[in-house]
Amino acid sequence: MATSPVRDVLVTYLMPEKCYEEMIVNFHLHVPCLKFVLNKTSGFWIALDIVVAQLPLLLKILWSRSAQGLSLASVLLQLYAFSCPVLYTVANSFPLFAWAERLFLLAQTAAIIFLILHYRGDTLRGMLFLLGYVGVMFLLGSYAAAAVISVMQASSVAALIASKVLQAGSNYCNGHTGQLSGLSLFLTWAGSLSVAYVSLQESGGSVATLSHTLSACLSCVLLAQVLCYSSRTTTSKKND
Repeated sequence: MATSPVRDVLVTYLMPEKCYEEMIVNFHLHVPCLKFVLNKTSGFWIALDIVVAQLPLLLKILWSRSAQGLSLASVLLQLYAFSCPVLYTVANSFPLFAWAERLFLLAQTAAIIFLILHYRGDTLRGMLFLLGYVGVMFLLGSYAAAAVISVMQASSVAALIASKVLQAGSNYCNGHTGQLSGLSLFLTWAGSLSVAYVSLQESGGSVATLSHTLSACLSCVLLAQVLCYSSRTTTSKKND
């Protein structure tokens, strides 16, 4: 008997065959299957956020040769927030495969900071920043006390929230979102929401869950700003 390609994909990557029969064929909202699918989907979005969330923004900056509208302080806070988990895993001797994908996120974010400085005419400062960042990461990973790394890890979500607040405020003051990428913001929103869901499953309504939910809400605000300001720009061009 021939099988549907959609069924093959869903059963292979998203849910067991029993769940497919319950939810797709019989249209029965089977709670354990629903939780399984949500957990599987959350893992996918978290991985996608870690690996490629910053890539659309980076490509957009390179394509337009401009970093207009991007808040340097916001991206610096992002880099700090993304660096903390890497330092924490290194300090606790986690295996490389547990954190290697985060190196892509660090590299993309550091490159964005360099490009912001470069397109502002501070290329030398950008190069010095990259060298300094690599040096600081090496020193912290090699010699920082465990207590310091733990405090940094605990503050990473707060730094990420602050970065989004700064960027949203910058967008509001500028009246545009510049080179912000809607796709990057969507991936970040989905990743933050997925982390909040996983945190809720593991520890209930904790402060961490609320923090990740707030982070997702701020990503949604930024995404709304991108859509709103781009709509205004399109309307004004048509009127001209």
